[in-house]
Amino acid sequence: MNVKQKTIKGPVSVSGTGLHTGERVTMTFNPAPENHGYKFRRVDIAGEPVIDADVDNVTDTSRGTTITQNGASVSTIEHVLAALVGLELDNIMIDLDGPETPIMDGSSILFVEAIKEMGFVEQEADREYYHIPYNIHYSEPDRKVEMVAMPLDDYRFTCMVDYNSQVLGSQHASISTISEFIKEIASCRTFCFLHELEMLLKHDLIKGGDLNNAIVVVDKDVDEEELQHLAKIFNRKDIKVAPQGILNNIELRHQNEPARHKLLDMIGDLALVGVPLRGHIMAARPGHAANVAFAKKIKALIKKERSRKHIKIYDPNAKPVYDTVQIMNILPHRQPFLLVDKVLELTKNHVVGLKNVTMNEELFKGHFPGMPLFPGVLQIEAMAQTGGILVLNTVPDPENYITLFLKIENARFKAPVVPGDTLIFHCSLIAPIRRGIAQMKGIGMVGDKIVVEAELMAQIVKKQNTEEA
Repeated sequence: MNVKQKTIKGPVSVSGTGLHTGERVTMTFNPAPENHGYKFRRVDIAGEPVIDADVDNVTDTSRGTTITQNGASVSTIEHVLAALVGLELDNIMIDLDGPETPIMDGSSILFVEAIKEMGFVEQEADREYYHIPYNIHYSEPDRKVEMVAMPLDDYRFTCMVDYNSQVLGSQHASISTISEFIKEIASCRTFCFLHELEMLLKHDLIKGGDLNNAIVVVDKDVDEEELQHLAKIFNRKDIKVAPQGILNNIELRHQNEPARHKLLDMIGDLALVGVPLRGHIMAARPGHAANVAFAKKIKALIKKERSRKHIKIYDPNAKPVYDTVQIMNILPHRQPFLLVDKVLELTKNHVVGLKNVTMNEELFKGHFPGMPLFPGVLQIEAMAQTGGILVLNTVPDPENYITLFLKIENARFKAPVVPGDTLIFHCSLIAPIRRGIAQMKGIGMVGDKIVVEAELMAQIVKKQNTEEA
C-alpha cells in the first residue's frame, strides 16, 4: 500500500531565543502543497526570501547547520527538521522573523508537541522514498568518523559517540524505526563540554544560552570561584557539579542523552537530502560537518539514479524510421561526413539518431592511431546532424532546406568513444521553433552511459538562399 504525503491542518507558531544570536524569534509552521518539501521563509526581510532545506544550500556547520539561499540565511535548523522527519511530515513552509530558529529546551520535543496539537492532513500524492540500494560509506580518518547507509525497508539509526572523556565516556543510541523518534529521541537536549562553553562565552557566542537548553559536561577540574562566575553569567544563585559529572542546572532525561541527541542531529541534517529515506544509518562520532557531507553523497547518488531513469535505452537493431539512404534525401551531407546511420525515433519535439563508430573510418588514420578515439567535435557534429533531421522534419519539402547551426553551449564530454561503440543521440526541442530558429538539448549515449551532451541552436534556411549568398 502506498503511503500518502502529509502536511499540517493549519499554522502553528512557537517563540523563543536563538541559541547563538540571542535574538527573540517567532517561528510558524505552515501547511504546504504536495511535493513542496521543507522550506524556510524569512518574513523579516524585504521580499520574504525562501530558503530550501537542501544540502546544497548549507553554508556553515561550525555550531549547528546553517543554510543560505536568495540572499538570506537560517541557522540551527537541525532540531526543527528532525521534528518534521520524526512526525513523518512531507510538506511544510516555516516562517521565521529572525536569522536563527529558537533553541527552546535544546531538543525537538516542543516543536513536536506544538505540531501534534494542530494535527495532520493526508494529501493525494504518494510519498516517494529513496531506498538505499547498497552500502554507502563516508569517513573522516583524522576525526575517526565513520558513517554507513545500508539497505533496509524502514528508517533505522544507530549512533556511537566517544569523546575520550572520563565523564561522558562511550555512548550508544539507536532506534529501530522512525516511529520511535518521538518517544526515544525528540526530548534529548544538546550538550557541550565546560571548556567549549567557556570558549563560546569568550567569543560572545551562545547569547541565547541560559543553562536551561543544554547539558554541560564538566570535563576538567573546576573550582568554586569559576562556578560562581558561571552562576553570575547565567543569573543563578549557585551552580554545582552533579554526581553524573554535569552541571546541576538540569537532570538527564536518559543516561545516554548526549548520544541520543547526536542521533537527533543526524536525522535533522539528513533531512537535507530532500527525500524521505529507507535504510539503516550507522554512525560513529558524527557531527554536523560529517552529516552534511554524507547527505551530499546520498543526494548525488539519488540525482545520478534519477537521471538514468529518465533516459530511455534504445535498441540499435530496431526497425529505423529512416535508414541511411532516406537520411541522405533529407541531409545534404555525404561520406565521409554523413555521421548519422539511422533514425530510430522521430516526433514533433524530439529525434533519436544512431551512429556506428568503426575502425574503417578515415579519421582514425590520423586521430590517435595508436589509441583511436572518436573526436569530440565529430560527436557534436553527429548530434547536430541528428537535430537537423528533427528541424527539417518541420518543413513540407525538407530536401529544399538546410540547417545552419548558430550556437553550441554547455558542451560536455563525459567518457571516451572508441571504435566498436554505437552512439545514440537524443535531441529534443527546448522551446517551440520561431522564425526558423530552433533550440535543442542533445545527449549522446553509449549503452546506458551518457558520453556527450550539449545545447544547440540552428536556423532553417532555403538552399537557394545559401547558394545566392
